[in-house]
Amino acid sequence: MSRTPPSGVRSGYDVVIVGGGVEGLAAAWRTARRGLSAAVVDPAPGGGATHASAGMLAPVSEVTYTEEPLLRLGLASLAAWPAFRAELEDETGDDLDYRTEGTLEVARGADDMAVLDDLAAFERTLGLRVERLTGRECRSYEPMLSPSVRGGLLARDDAWVNPRRVVRALLTAFEKAGGTLVTERVAGIDAPGPGAPCVRLESGGVIAAGQVVVAAGSWSASLLPSLPVRPVKGEILRLRGPRGFLTRCVRGLVHGSPAYLVPRGDGEITVGATTQEMGFDPRVTAGGVYELLRDARELVPGITELELAETTTGFRPGTPDNLPIIGPAGPPGVLAATGHGRNGVLLSPITADAVAAFLTGDEVPPVARFCDPGRFSQ
Repeated sequence: MSRTPPSGVRSGYDVVIVGGGVEGLAAAWRTARRGLSAAVVDPAPGGGATHASAGMLAPVSEVTYTEEPLLRLGLASLAAWPAFRAELEDETGDDLDYRTEGTLEVARGADDMAVLDDLAAFERTLGLRVERLTGRECRSYEPMLSPSVRGGLLARDDAWVNPRRVVRALLTAFEKAGGTLVTERVAGIDAPGPGAPCVRLESGGVIAAGQVVVAAGSWSASLLPSLPVRPVKGEILRLRGPRGFLTRCVRGLVHGSPAYLVPRGDGEITVGATTQEMGFDPRVTAGGVYELLRDARELVPGITELELAETTTGFRPGTPDNLPIIGPAGPPGVLAATGHGRNGVLLSPITADAVAAFLTGDEVPPVARFCDPGRFSQ
């Protein structure tokens, strides 16, 4: 991958993507593969929300009563993941730790089980595949579950992946496609003339571009103030244990509070996540760690024997309707690909295809029309 020096004037590119998270890198890879010269600008590619993410590809188990457009978008992207993963692994030789055993949603009490039963009925009206399980059946799938688990649902079509491996693979694939990585901070985006945007760097350098894509996650609104994107803080833990401790993603309701445990092939288990409207507060708090471990222990008591390997804070880019923002936004020649909230990794294939289509004038996936930036100005 071409890496530019830390200062000076840069030559022009067909496309400059501001933001090196999973969305920006996926869009950059797809764009470069279509023959456009592309640069990604980010001081720490993959170091933001993607780094903290659990990597769940779970539109079924994350469905809510008011977010059917988000569900349709998620299902379309989930369907694209097998091919996306195969292409990325073939090009790089990397193993993304992509797993398809589904999500086991469990409840400890009668009230929590009633919530899951209502959710299952709603999911079936949408044509989603979920299976009602007794507590005994839940433990037959995951023996480490608490004996007090009352029952649950199995969402067989959900999957998950290791987001840090995805980022590494995307960086390699972008390099092979001839992309350029600029590891600097962006100060702003200027549009001196129609169709002639440029990116200003904090070092004083300027990168000229045919088109610019703002994929800066929670920081996107600092570059395009019209975007209603805000940071939603999340604290997340990574535990280390024996391989096979859990074999599928376990989600649970504990006294009404959601919790999840996501196993990796190497024995790591991601436990998450808090949701806090606290701006860009980077602290991992004692209370957050306590709540995560407390609720996870209610579901899987044996986690107390595992090593606490990492605590992390991430900032999910939230929007008022929880749908991402994908499409032309701001000055001519500027697009947005941001606001993916808790679904950044899941939505990366459909976002990449939509952004590449916008940039090249091809047909945009119809489901991406839900994400039109103009919906907030109407």
